[in-house]
Amino acid sequence: MSKKLVQNLSANALQLVVNQLFGVLMFYVLSINLDKHDFGLINLALTVVFTAFNILSFGIDQVVVKKVAHGDDAGSVLSIYVFHAVFAGFLFYGALLLGQFFFADHNQLYHLILFIGAGKLMIFFSTPLKQISSGMEKFKLLAYMLVVSNVVRGTALVILAATHFMNTDNIILVFIAGDALELIVSVYLFNKYTHIPILPRWNKVEYTQLLRESLPQVGVVLITSALARFDWLFIGFMVSAVKLAEYSFAYKVFEISTLPLLVISPLLIPRFTKLFKNENYKGDDLKLIVRMEMIVAGFTVLLINMCWIPVIDLVTSGKYGAVNIHTIFILSLCLPFIYLTNFLWTILFVQNKLKMIFHIFLITFSINVAGDLLLIPFFANEGAAIAFLTSCVIQTILFVAKNKVGELKDTLFTLAKCTVCALLSGLLAKVLFQNTCLSVIISIIFYLLTLLFARQIKSADRTNLLRILNW
Repeated sequence: MSKKLVQNLSANALQLVVNQLFGVLMFYVLSINLDKHDFGLINLALTVVFTAFNILSFGIDQVVVKKVAHGDDAGSVLSIYVFHAVFAGFLFYGALLLGQFFFADHNQLYHLILFIGAGKLMIFFSTPLKQISSGMEKFKLLAYMLVVSNVVRGTALVILAATHFMNTDNIILVFIAGDALELIVSVYLFNKYTHIPILPRWNKVEYTQLLRESLPQVGVVLITSALARFDWLFIGFMVSAVKLAEYSFAYKVFEISTLPLLVISPLLIPRFTKLFKNENYKGDDLKLIVRMEMIVAGFTVLLINMCWIPVIDLVTSGKYGAVNIHTIFILSLCLPFIYLTNFLWTILFVQNKLKMIFHIFLITFSINVAGDLLLIPFFANEGAAIAFLTSCVIQTILFVAKNKVGELKDTLFTLAKCTVCALLSGLLAKVLFQNTCLSVIISIIFYLLTLLFARQIKSADRTNLLRILNW
């Protein structure tokens, strides 16, 4: 394996592990120290702010990574992107401040959005530095930038909980301080390691060209931002903050379970950009990577469902375990589809099939929204999970249908085999063994055996994977 790839994988994996650990720590501390209503309101405010800033990116972030990886001048791209971030960020927050004329002083949700938004504005300003670093494949630098906020916030929240100073006002101060520190550290480190000037630059021609290149991606960003959190927004505004607290807990664990995908996906865009630019790829190698991803996804599905009630009810004193058992099962089934979609999306993205991607996401979004509107009023959190699963399945089918790499046409069968192996292994282990630890161990053994029987694990896989990692 090449030294550079090992360093990139290590740096990206390390920052993701650190971020996920502190993310879990923050989420856990808030969930057990706040009542469900306040916990749900904070999650609703974060959802609104994150959705807004994702939309404000206009899809430029991913286009910038591709441009820099393709060989465009990083300094020139950065200056235009910084201009966009500063302009769009201040414009949005100015509009948010005007909300004071429309909301009463006692509106708790609005004030949460206002103050949390101030912190996330700092994160938004640091985004260009992170995307340029990613495009330059400086993943060690990127790792340093990304861990600061979560480490500071996580540590501070633990101290607040330990000293019994945990309240909404102090939580907001911690969030703002951590986000502001991330911006400061990102600017310092980027200057130190790249020596590229960080100055916004207005150039009508270049800015218009960047927006034009990002235009097909804007629709994707709008849809994916809404798709990722529409269920949270609908539950929070139309059902209750308490139900959102329960759903957000299950969804957070579901998000954390995608850690292996989060390690791999940032490396795929620059790597695939170079491979498909020169048509220097082998379909069988891509097929092997997909199969390995499906094995990991199936393994994650197995572990989540085997450990959910005994672990979550233990660590939350019964608040979020049993109440979410059906929700987490449905959400976990989305994992293999998300893995496969991300892989196929990356191939289409580096091939500039942005309009095709937009159409697929538009269909997916419509299905998810329709499902939420129909199911949440009757089935609440489980209805949201079913709607999300349905949209994931349809999205994956569409991406497979649009894929032009012949060897990847049967990837849905690979997904089905690995998922069925995971479900059967878990079910059989639970039927045969009552002891939790023993049933988990046996379920893993069953999973490996069923994968061997289904020929999803082959003797040549190790050799071929090592060769692929040396791309």
